[in-house]
Amino acid sequence: MSQLKPISHLDSVLPSTPGKFKSEKSPSYIHRLRFHTSISKLTLWSSFFLAFILIYYLCSSPSPSPSSRRALGVSWGGKEWERRVTRSTQKHSKSGLTVLVTGAAGFVGTHVSIALKRRGDAVLGLDNFNDYYDPGLKRDRQKLLERTGIFVVEGDINDTLLISKLFEVVPFTHVMHLAAQAGVRYAMQNPGSYIHSNIAGFVNLLEVCKAANPQPAIVWASSSSVYGLNTKVPFSERDRTDQPASLYAATKKAGEEIAHTYNHIYGLSITGLRFFTVYGPWGRPDMAYFFFTKNILKRKTITIFEAPNHGTVARDFTYIDDIVKGCLAALDTAKKSTGTGGKKKGNAQFRIFNLGNTSPVPVTQLVRILERLLKVKAKKKILSMPRNGDVTFTHANISLAYRELGYKPSTDLETGLKKFVRWYLNYYPDAKRNSW
Repeated sequence: MSQLKPISHLDSVLPSTPGKFKSEKSPSYIHRLRFHTSISKLTLWSSFFLAFILIYYLCSSPSPSPSSRRALGVSWGGKEWERRVTRSTQKHSKSGLTVLVTGAAGFVGTHVSIALKRRGDAVLGLDNFNDYYDPGLKRDRQKLLERTGIFVVEGDINDTLLISKLFEVVPFTHVMHLAAQAGVRYAMQNPGSYIHSNIAGFVNLLEVCKAANPQPAIVWASSSSVYGLNTKVPFSERDRTDQPASLYAATKKAGEEIAHTYNHIYGLSITGLRFFTVYGPWGRPDMAYFFFTKNILKRKTITIFEAPNHGTVARDFTYIDDIVKGCLAALDTAKKSTGTGGKKKGNAQFRIFNLGNTSPVPVTQLVRILERLLKVKAKKKILSMPRNGDVTFTHANISLAYRELGYKPSTDLETGLKKFVRWYLNYYPDAKRNSW
């Protein structure tokens, strides 16, 4: 499951039958012997590794039984539940899409779901409401979605029975897969959650999609983090992505390879979107702009990292509304999958796009903008960037997305942060009073 490390060499080559290796044999014989023994060892280790991966996948993502789901407090099914699912997926136009949005109570998921619903598409959400960050914020997003007419099913993408049931009730034309374990630094504390969500969960979703009839077109969130240690800027979809700097990045890169495999074998139409530092109202509390705002208002010291030799750390901050436009454009231009019931009938569309703002901004400038908007001077501590998976610079080349999707971001950082701060002070009304 993408934790594979290629075996570049074997330390030694031993005769398959001890005592029969003769020094007088010809060099060509020895070469053939070594070659075949190397192949045998490589095959053996590959078999062991693949078996380990299979066992891990089967053990890490079992479909919970009805009794275990009840024990976890998660329930689904029944006539009323199906009525809510059906009601949420009513289209307002014949040409509208029918979309399953995973991670619907997340930051991007909420905005994408509402945008789809408002333009007349049928939308059903899915979210497990985990506690990676404040579940209360996710529940408030859920209320926002419900007011828009979107039902969010509470469940996990690793639950095969649940996902299969959703496809049984609703003939989805598209899946907008945004559920994932996010965050670069958290991977050092809880690596298993990234494998569980970003790899096992993604595979489980693809398995259900491949067996569906008709198969849906899939658009999913990859990440700019796949560029890892790449030093060529701006980052292009053609650049190498084989040097991840974090486990999070590695799981997103693995997702891209897995997606290609399902596209190639089963005819699933799949589009991957590499998001670049998304920010805005209803955002994630673990993002720098969010917790900087919180700590500046509380008069707490914020830590700003700098690159080696006092270099600049910069991000291609991309406002949520621009990301939503890119997501909808990807859904609208996604071609139909070509398989039926898990059998491929022709080549299917496979695409990857950068969705960024193509205008990197130093983190120090982000702080200065927040200081102006909040009217509070930040207490700052400058430290060298630790080796925790973060990279010093991101910059998106969006020419492909512009050409294929018509993607053209229009929100500069100061405008976007002004909207975020307005939302933040409204959502946390005590924050401003506590800053006095």
